[in-house]
Amino acid sequence: MSGRIVPPSAASSAPAGVSPSLRALFLGFASVGLSGFGGVLPFARRMLVEERRWLAPEDFNTLLGLCQFLPGPNVINLAVAVGARYRGVAGALVAVLGLLGGPFLIVRALGPLYTRFADLAVVQGVLRGVAAAGCGLLAATAWRMGRAVRGKWMFLPFAVLAFVLVALLRWPLPAVMLGLVLLAATAAYLDGKRHGARA
Repeated sequence: MSGRIVPPSAASSAPAGVSPSLRALFLGFASVGLSGFGGVLPFARRMLVEERRWLAPEDFNTLLGLCQFLPGPNVINLAVAVGARYRGVAGALVAVLGLLGGPFLIVRALGPLYTRFADLAVVQGVLRGVAAAGCGLLAATAWRMGRAVRGKWMFLPFAVLAFVLVALLRWPLPAVMLGLVLLAATAAYLDGKRHGARA
């Protein structure tokens, strides 16, 4: 698997025969939006890779990396990318509508209640529990994503460097992303050249 982003007609790395309908895209991303307490990324990966098998694990990592580099919320970008990959503009719109429709209605309904009861200790406790669960889900997703790139150890230093620069040193994310993308692309080019010379 090359991990390249390719159009649906050439998506050889995706499971064979997978071509979700607009309805399937809507329902799939709706399930993600309605399940995502504490953050929807873990649920998005489970739906796309493990349940519906619309993306191979390495494809998910590649698309998510691109979505993190682009402006806007990562999961919404991911919904646009997956929807457009299979059903064009209509697929992108339907996927985003499915992802956001349910949560929008729920927040509209619960917003007044939160405004009224947010200062209660029990509500604060529930929110802290949801935040802790979200952290655990993200850690589990990161672990599963890491398993998809086993054997490509030359890129591990970039992951460690990104963590140090952003999480510990508080460098601005756009600058770190741009710098690491250029470094990783150079490393991949040199590695490919070296393997080509050996062949």
